[in-house]
Order: sequence, then structure tokens, then C-alpha cells
Amino acid sequence: MGKDRHHRTDEDRTMSHRRRIGIIAGAAALLLSATACSGLGRTTVGQLSFRGHDSPVEISYNNTLVTGCHRIAIPDGATHVENNTLVDVILYQNYDCKQTDEPNNEIYVATTLSNVTAPRARPWRSFSVVH
Repeated sequence: MGKDRHHRTDEDRTMSHRRRIGIIAGAAALLLSATACSGLGRTTVGQLSFRGHDSPVEISYNNTLVTGCHRIAIPDGATHVENNTLVDVILYQNYDCKQTDEPNNEIYVATTLSNVTAPRARPWRSFSVVH
């Protein structure tokens, strides 16, 4: 006689449970990889440090969002930067990370590098992350 299709063995239940777990795990992995590529919520890894001209005060940003424009919280602007993150940044002499026609309005600082402005140059006021 044939096997009753409506009667499930313990082995059938175990396989069905494993399949469900596999499908859920696969869907979760797909969702995680899709959101990782989107840039939402991603942050820099490491520290970005700023200092003003002849100032002992240093402002550091850790794990900054990779999206948007970030103001540098030094009242007179920053003249020294150390990029100890895993990403590159662009520094701007204005507060809104906009390119202008003015010479040297922005500067590209690659990962693990530093930069200092010339003595008569305007300070940096904002930065964005290259991603």
C-alpha cells in the first residue's frame, strides 16, 4: 500500500522546519546585504580630528555618518586635520559643503593622511565623506 500523503513523519516535520529556517536565514542575509550597499546608517570607521590655528583644542569625530554635510565644531574653523578613518573626506571653507569658484575652497584628504592650511588660507568649516 502507498504512503498516506496526509500523514507526516517526524523526518518530514524536521525537513520542513529546516527549510523554513533556511528560507528565513536566506531572506535575512539578502536584506542585510541590500541595506549595507545602500549607505543608510553607514559610518566612517575610525577618527577624524580637527584643530584650529595655534590652538591646543582638538575636536574629534568618531564613526560619522557617510552621508550629508558635517559642520566642523570649531568656532574659528579648522586649520589642521588628521584623517584616521577608512574613508576619504573632502574639506570645505564654507559651512554647507558646496563647491565654489573660489580657489582652494575644498581639499581632498585621503584615508590615514593629514593636512594643514597655509598660514593665510581660510580655515575649513565643513566636511563630507567620499563613499
